[in-house]
Amino acid sequence: MDTRKIKFVRNRPWLTETSTSKPVPISKTIPDWYRNADRYAKDPATGMYWQMPNIGGKIPTWKACPAVFDIMGAGYTYRTPCDIEFLEQDGTIFARVLDDQHQQFLFDRVPLAQFPPPQGYHDKHFAWWPDWTVELPEGYSALYTHPLNRFELPFLTMSGIVDNDKVHLPGTMPFFVLKGVSGFIPAGTPYAQIIPFKREHWESEVDTSLAAAEIQQRNQQNSAQFRQPDGGVYLNQVWERRKYQ
Repeated sequence: MDTRKIKFVRNRPWLTETSTSKPVPISKTIPDWYRNADRYAKDPATGMYWQMPNIGGKIPTWKACPAVFDIMGAGYTYRTPCDIEFLEQDGTIFARVLDDQHQQFLFDRVPLAQFPPPQGYHDKHFAWWPDWTVELPEGYSALYTHPLNRFELPFLTMSGIVDNDKVHLPGTMPFFVLKGVSGFIPAGTPYAQIIPFKREHWESEVDTSLAAAEIQQRNQQNSAQFRQPDGGVYLNQVWERRKYQ
């Protein structure tokens, strides 16, 4: 597999390679709740592993799913440069950057007209102004999104795509804050996931030719191949590791 290079260029003159906000592979920020989760389902009453019906073997959980593992480790992450305080008062949310040097990092934003906030979040719009910009090889873009599957974070960063082979400007990233949240998020908290990809044209095709018997046969073959005791077939035989360094 070919290797491409993503370059992160500082947007503040004082930043160094040891700065808290320095972008890193997002795999370096995997949360403890994921690391500590069990790969196999347990009976909560006995603590014993459940067994797969008929064939035996432990039942894998989402922790054993390569698709979840893959997306949580895909790409790189922007991280907060300092501690941030969110304070909710009388139904209104306020944000405070706890470092004078980084006051430009977070600010209130004019509401995006006709852009509804996600359910359970404050209407008020904020924005991150990242410490770093991205440069990519020719023909490559980057998906910027909330750290995927990180629902425990008290904010939600909006998603977008930038052709970073052509544009290297430090754009702002809108986000919303969860209702009922008051407290601090520490320096180094991931607030955006960055996944580079090659720009390509695609066309779609819908295939309705399979008969009921063929669909059933394919599903049975899929179960026989991949639904093995203790799981791991897809991970060991199909999945291809992507490296982000």
